[in-house]
Amino acid sequence: MPLSGDLLRLADAVLFPGFAGHAPPDWLRRRLGDGLAGVALFSRNIADPAQVARLTAALRAENPSVLVGTDEESGEVTRLEVATGSSRPGGYALGVVDDVHLTESLAADLGGDLARAGITIDFAPSADVNSNPDNPVIGLRAFGADPSLVARHTRAFVRGLQSAGVAACAKHFPGHGDTSVDSHHGVPVVAESGIEDALHPFREAIEEGVKAIMTGHLLVPSYDAERPATLSPKVLTGLLREELGFDGMIITDGIEMEAVAGAYGIGGASARAIAAGADAICVGGERADEATAAGIRDAIVAAVTQGLLPEERLADAARRVRELAGWAVSSGSPAPGNGQVGLVAARRAIRVTRRSTAAVLPLEPGPHVVELAPAMNLAIDRNTPWGVGEPLSRLLPGTTVTRLTAGQATGPELERLLGRAAGHPLVVVVRDVHRHAWQSEALRHLLSARPDAVVVEMGLPARSDLGAVHIATYGSARVCGQAAAEVLTGSL
Repeated sequence: MPLSGDLLRLADAVLFPGFAGHAPPDWLRRRLGDGLAGVALFSRNIADPAQVARLTAALRAENPSVLVGTDEESGEVTRLEVATGSSRPGGYALGVVDDVHLTESLAADLGGDLARAGITIDFAPSADVNSNPDNPVIGLRAFGADPSLVARHTRAFVRGLQSAGVAACAKHFPGHGDTSVDSHHGVPVVAESGIEDALHPFREAIEEGVKAIMTGHLLVPSYDAERPATLSPKVLTGLLREELGFDGMIITDGIEMEAVAGAYGIGGASARAIAAGADAICVGGERADEATAAGIRDAIVAAVTQGLLPEERLADAARRVRELAGWAVSSGSPAPGNGQVGLVAARRAIRVTRRSTAAVLPLEPGPHVVELAPAMNLAIDRNTPWGVGEPLSRLLPGTTVTRLTAGQATGPELERLLGRAAGHPLVVVVRDVHRHAWQSEALRHLLSARPDAVVVEMGLPARSDLGAVHIATYGSARVCGQAAAEVLTGSL
C-alpha cells in the first residue's frame, strides 16, 4: 500500500533526527522543506558557536519554524563547548552551592549563548534525584540527592533558560536517579519506594512552566510493569498528562537506545512512543543517516494505517510540536552574556578537607599531577577536555602531568611515577573513584607511598578522607579544573 503524503508530512512533524557534519546534508534540507519538525545537534555537528550559528541559519532557510535542540546541560554534558570543556559547572556543583539565584543566572547566561547560536530547545536540566551514588549515567548531572533541593534548582534552571528564549526540557521523566543501569544499554527499574521523591522535581518544573519534558527509558512497575516509561500510556498519558497536568511537548530520550529499541526496533519504538503520549521522537547516538530518519517516519505512518496508532493522536502530537515552535519564534532576544558566572559558580562549589597539619598547600613549584581517567558513559563526549594538570601548568610553570586509563595504571607504572615525583609535590586526580575498583587500587598504591599527596575528586565524592588534602570539585568542567588549580596554588 502506498504511503499517504499527508500522513508522511504528519509523521515528519514529530521527528527530531540527528545527522552527520557541520552543515545540513541534502536529505535533511529536503525533509525540512517538507515540514520536518526539528533536529537534534550532537558533538559531531559542532565546531564552535559561530559555525553552529551558520548551521542553524541554513536549517531555518529551509523551515523557518524548525526546532533545533541539543544536550547542553553545562558541566560534563556539553555540546556547544565540547572542544574546550564547559565554562560552567554542572548541576551537582550548583546544588552544592545551593544558591537558586546563581543557578538561574547561570542558566540565563547559558540560554543566551544557545539562543545566539540559533538553538531553540535545550534538553536540560536533569531533574533526576541522584539518590543512588552508584548510578552510572546521572551522577553529577543531577542537582543532588535531596528531592527538595533538586526541585528548587530545576525551577531556577528552567526560569533562567526560558528567560533567554530557549525552551527548557526537564529530564529524564519519571526520574533516572535511583537506578544502577544505564538506559543506553539496558532497562533500569525504578523502585516503588522512591517514585514520589523522583516525581517531585517534575511537579515543580511543570508548576514553573517548563516547555518540554523528556522521557526516560525506565521501567516503573508501580505504574506499568511491562513497558518502559517512553512506551507506556499509563506513565505518559495517565501520570504525566492527566495526574501531573503537563500540557507541553513530551519528547523521547534517544529512541535508538537499547532500553526501547532493543525490543521493538527504532521504528517500532517510535510509533509506540507516540501512541503512548509522546509528541516528538529524538534520534541520537550513531544513527544519523537518511535511512534511519526515513525508516522511523515510515514506521509511524504504517502504525497509523494498521490501526496501532490513532491518526488523531499523531495529529495532536504534531500540534504540540508546532505550538512550541511558535513560542520559540516569538520568544524575544537574550540579554548580553556574563562570561564569569560559570567560574564564580565553580569556585563556590569547591570543598577542601585538610587532614595534615603540615603546610601542604599552596604547592611548591614543580608538582607532578597523575590523572586517573575512567571510561565515561555515552552521554559524555569522550573527547571533551578535563582535568587539573593543564590549568595548573598555566598557574604553576614546571608542572608535569601523566594521565592513566584502567589498563595503564599497573603497579610498575605507578612505581615509575612515584620515582619521577620524588622530591616534588604529588597531586592525584580521580573521577568517581568509589565506582571504579582500578582507581581505588591505584590511589591506595600512590597514597601508601606518598601520604602527603593531594587528592582532587572531579566526580561524585563518596569520602573526603583521602590524601593529606582532599579537594572536591563536584564536576570535571573546564572551570572546575581551573578552580581546583587556584586552590592548589593558593590563589583561591
